[in-house]
Amino acid sequence: MSQQQLRKPEEEEAIKYGDVFDVQGKLAEKPVAPKDAAMMQMAENALLGETKKGCAAAAMVSAAMKNEKAGFVGHQDVNVDSGVTVEETHLAGKRIITESIDNEVIGQYSQAAPLTSGPYSSCEQSEEEGGGGPITIGEALEATALTAGNKPVEWSDAAAIQAAEVRATGRTSIMPGGVAAAAQSAATLNARASREEEKTKLCDVLSNATERLGSDKAATRRDAEGVAVAELRNDPTLTTHPAGVSASVTAAARLNDQISK
Repeated sequence: MSQQQLRKPEEEEAIKYGDVFDVQGKLAEKPVAPKDAAMMQMAENALLGETKKGCAAAAMVSAAMKNEKAGFVGHQDVNVDSGVTVEETHLAGKRIITESIDNEVIGQYSQAAPLTSGPYSSCEQSEEEGGGGPITIGEALEATALTAGNKPVEWSDAAAIQAAEVRATGRTSIMPGGVAAAAQSAATLNARASREEEKTKLCDVLSNATERLGSDKAATRRDAEGVAVAELRNDPTLTTHPAGVSASVTAAARLNDQISK
């Protein structure tokens, strides 16, 4: 079954993962959510250099948009538990791409030809096309504008963004006009705002993060750990947002590990 031929669910039901992919169990019953799709887009961009037509992200975005429009999911909803992955292996001279959600494989294909008759076996990459390079800290911050863009900036977000800026630029102080300075200003103003619509959102601060950083570097596990600690320490409940700054940097670091193998 291809993603262009989704099984149409009952009118009053959301499009679930089982309607889009050949998956079983708990995952099959979950509605496809916007943040899930954004995470898969980020993973595909990191490894393939772009979101490929016919791959998982394109189908997930389409299903998530329909679910959100119908009111089955919210823009901030995340229904993936352990995350999404796009991995590559080399076998018999071919680059094999495997996409998974919650550790369950949803598609596998090679650059030259489909490997399976699964739901996304038509997703191909030509021999001339190369994969994407490592994901930078700036790109991870910009990804947060997609995964949690409508979240008002809080002190925990500002702290995580500052930690990310320090690691990306090598500077120990906040850059005037930089992304960390903008985040701190937004958190201060949001703390005083009386109405939700008056608050500055993460997308307002992070949409052009790479440009505002000035210098950048590939995200590493050590970077991810530092950003996560900063977010945790400044959150009243000592937790991190599931699709927030530290989650994006962690995802970027994990994908970079996969690319380097």
